Amino acid sequence: MFDKILIANRGEIALRVIRACREMGIRSVAVHSTADADAMHVRMADESVCIGPAPASESYLSMARIISACEITGAQAVHPGYGFLSENAAFVQALEDHGITFIGPTSDHIRIMGDKITAKDTMKALGVPCVPGSDGGVPDMATALRVAEAIGYPVIVKATAGGGGRGMKAAHGASELEVAFRTARAEAKAAFGNDEVYLEKYLERPRHIEIQIFGDGKGNAVHLGERDCSLQRRHQKVLEEAPGPVITPKMRAEIGATCAAAVARIGYAGAGTIEFLYEDGRFYFIEMNTRLQVEHPVTEAIFGVDLVREQIRVAAGMPMSFTQDELEINGHAIEVRINAEKVPGFSPSPGRVRMYHAPGGLGVRMDSALYAGYAIPPYYDSLIGKLIVHGRDRPEALARLRRALGELVVDGVDTTMPMFRALLQEPDIQNGEYSIHWLERWLASQFG
Repeated sequence: MFDKILIANRGEIALRVIRACREMGIRSVAVHSTADADAMHVRMADESVCIGPAPASESYLSMARIISACEITGAQAVHPGYGFLSENAAFVQALEDHGITFIGPTSDHIRIMGDKITAKDTMKALGVPCVPGSDGGVPDMATALRVAEAIGYPVIVKATAGGGGRGMKAAHGASELEVAFRTARAEAKAAFGNDEVYLEKYLERPRHIEIQIFGDGKGNAVHLGERDCSLQRRHQKVLEEAPGPVITPKMRAEIGATCAAAVARIGYAGAGTIEFLYEDGRFYFIEMNTRLQVEHPVTEAIFGVDLVREQIRVAAGMPMSFTQDELEINGHAIEVRINAEKVPGFSPSPGRVRMYHAPGGLGVRMDSALYAGYAIPPYYDSLIGKLIVHGRDRPEALARLRRALGELVVDGVDTTMPMFRALLQEPDIQNGEYSIHWLERWLASQFG
């Protein structure tokens, strides 16, 4: 087992990893920018190293500075959290070249799944159901028109190197396709430096269902059920729950077994999430995230496992601490992402937190790096906390979420909490009857 782990991240996910390390008797190293000198993850880690100025490109995204911090502190392994360098194959390769263990999958697996076309081809070959679409990238408008006619409108144009909803445009007919194609390529070029796009069938009312998998890198893998992440704004998730309200035990067993078998065949190591669009009883693969997800706590809640601890164990060459037969769902869990943003425009709201009070009680977990007096910097993602609740069933989890939101206090900055309080009054949310388009339509109806 490792003696010391460096966490190449910040905020609540850095704290999450530090806590797992402490329970395992492993020393932790926090890295931070100058803007994060007073951050909670810096205060809680056993050691800390400043790796650069506020811009992420000069600190949290600097491979050389993170590797130097490992060498200075003697850290034997790096946990990437999510975001930043967590899915950067070149970073993993650089760590391997320096004899430092990356707590996650191999650089090859990250590279394969990082390109959406390659990922789709790989999953299709492994027997995972995929959305009908183009065979590879679409180089020009004439090809796009031919592909769209073949698979049928509506279609969606997607960047091959995309993520976070950038480089994605829908078209309901040939007249819309040219604008969608041109716009998606321009966005992809600006965001990712790669303007290659592909086409897929656009589903009208799908849900976003993702399967949590875990592999030991030696040909063994399990699944830990699904999460429903359908409440999204501009392809960004805002609420996640597990198990999914519309997924039956039979569906779960079948798609879970398919996913576990697929990653076992390629010798995948650590946590991963296979994401699907789900409509009319069918699953369609869209991408695989080769890292821990923001929403992993809802899976931990219903299965009673520590996924970060398991990541560390597997990276150290140890076997998984559970088998598929030992994984049983207990109750229902929901997570809401609390962002420092002003609704309805969702503009960032950095600033000083005058008062912070976390909710508590049975079945309530608050993952946050906030404290009274903390100044939220304007340089990074606006996520400031995740409120997770667990109940015996979905109605109890919803009741617990209402109560916990009533207790949560973040004073000094605008947050998305009022939106969640309003959402919980909606019959569709109470009944679990929503698709990936529901939230944006609701926001439009509420705020125009």
